[in-house]
Amino acid sequence: MRHHIRHFIHRHEQKGETHHHLKSGIGAMVGMLSVGALTIETGIPLLIAPFGASAVLLFGQPQSPLAQPANVIGGYLLAALIAGLAAFFFPGIWWAGAVAVGLAIAGMLLLRITHPPAGAVPLVAFGSHLGGLTLFTVVFLGGVLLVAIAVVHHFIPPRLQYPLRAPEAP
Repeated sequence: MRHHIRHFIHRHEQKGETHHHLKSGIGAMVGMLSVGALTIETGIPLLIAPFGASAVLLFGQPQSPLAQPANVIGGYLLAALIAGLAAFFFPGIWWAGAVAVGLAIAGMLLLRITHPPAGAVPLVAFGSHLGGLTLFTVVFLGGVLLVAIAVVHHFIPPRLQYPLRAPEAP
């Protein structure tokens, strides 16, 4: 039994340098202040939760395929579209949010734009009773804003390549 517990508690992340971790935290703070102001101004404060999860990827794991601009913006847009349609066709039906989460995940995987935090957008849409163009616009602007801040952030030394570069065509 003891032997198997080891697999659950082993840390697979490589140990990094403290100044990189502090820089990541500062970048996340700037990003969250920016999208936080956006969510408060638009009256959708619940969106701060998925944006916070995006900040973990964008600033803490920028080399992850899930943190790349196409994934962040595309994942959020697809999830917002599915959430808006589900809320329009099934208003007030509690399980429609769960179905929309599943459809958003399947769609992101099919389109290769998986961004896990975007999976929460349908739940936010149903929990806040906001949908349509407002939700779509705030999700789009929040995603673009976080990506833009991440691009600038990773350009500041110590630099990290963000976004990842596409492989050269043969």
